[in-house]
Amino acid sequence: MLAKQFCLASVLKMSQLHLIRKINEQEMLEDMFDAYFDARKNKRNTINALIFEKNFESNIFTLFEEIIERRYEPKRSICFVVDRPVKREIFAANFRDRVVHHFIYNYIYPIFEKILINDTYSCRRGKGVHHGIKRVDHFIRSCSNNYQKDCYILKMDVKEYFMSINRDILFSIIKDNLLKRQEKINFDLTLILYLLEKTIYNNPTKNCIVKGKRNSWRGLPKTKSLFGAKTNCGLPIGNLTSQLFGNIYLNGLDHFIKKDMAIRYYGRYVDDFVVIHNDKEYLKSIIPKIKNFLEEKLELTLHPKKIYLQDYKKGVMFLGAVIKPFRIYIANRTKGNFYIAIKKNKLFPQKGLLEEEMELLTSSMNSYLGIMTHWNTYRLRCKMLKYFLAKWGDYFCENKRKTKVIFKKKLFYLNKNKNS
Repeated sequence: MLAKQFCLASVLKMSQLHLIRKINEQEMLEDMFDAYFDARKNKRNTINALIFEKNFESNIFTLFEEIIERRYEPKRSICFVVDRPVKREIFAANFRDRVVHHFIYNYIYPIFEKILINDTYSCRRGKGVHHGIKRVDHFIRSCSNNYQKDCYILKMDVKEYFMSINRDILFSIIKDNLLKRQEKINFDLTLILYLLEKTIYNNPTKNCIVKGKRNSWRGLPKTKSLFGAKTNCGLPIGNLTSQLFGNIYLNGLDHFIKKDMAIRYYGRYVDDFVVIHNDKEYLKSIIPKIKNFLEEKLELTLHPKKIYLQDYKKGVMFLGAVIKPFRIYIANRTKGNFYIAIKKNKLFPQKGLLEEEMELLTSSMNSYLGIMTHWNTYRLRCKMLKYFLAKWGDYFCENKRKTKVIFKKKLFYLNKNKNS
């Protein structure tokens, strides 16, 4: 009788576990659909996205089954080189792998968001480039007592950062942090660790599709290419996960500077970091300490030619802006890129130009103008818009505040709808 009751209890327990597993899988499948919708934002017109979207429900179910059954393998990446804003090698993951990247990101981002210090700005909601610039400007004001006393700015960065990230160290950092908090985790940790391992240790250079000519790599140092990276090192620039991993990898440095060294005014964006202090000699003394930490703990090298130490009055260039007392300017490189975007645009004013092409040009121009509106750039915007409209005046007009260009055909339809 007892044996029968034990068997019934065991069967009941097994059925309950099976039911729980099914519920968990159903929730994860819903999360996979959410990841798909996140991945396709601004990517719907790419070939891989269109192929995936044609039968997206079936493709998501197939991908989910591969993951659940531990059969998932990343597909071939597309490799190419971009020249702007600087020459970089990009690896674009297959769209289905982008879905997986968003799937991973949506689970682990909330956990690491609580671990990261307040003043790391990359790949974080509510932060970013403009927030980072404003924070550094605030640090300078605070440290100098609103420009009433001396303070000094130390800016540094890591040499060939993404190509130097050690995958073993990265996976260990992420795994250890997740295991420490596993009691608070409400997802299948073993599954996410499996996907993290597959993503981190995936070598996109193997069997990749190279887009463009070989001479596109001319001028790009081998140390800035995954093809020349050390064994088991390097992350592809272009993936969402790489951005998050790059932030997590230097989190130890952030805590070392903020807590162990008790430095108040410190901020970091990816591998660019700034320290502000009243004592110039003190800033000189911390450089070797930071250098040793990077080498011993993370196997990274502090860039010897990119150590900037100056009085705040001379300003500092940070994240595409030049921060000076009472004003912030846009960096010359951004100005130059805007000028080139107008001068070398492949579209030329002509009859029969596609409306989609005009929308693309509108987006390009307004993205630069949008960046400029954050800083003291009114005269520069006027100059750039004058140059732009000299070529495109038949198709575009500017708004009164000089903050954007408007495609006239779109403006005509908007006015027509208002009047009707």
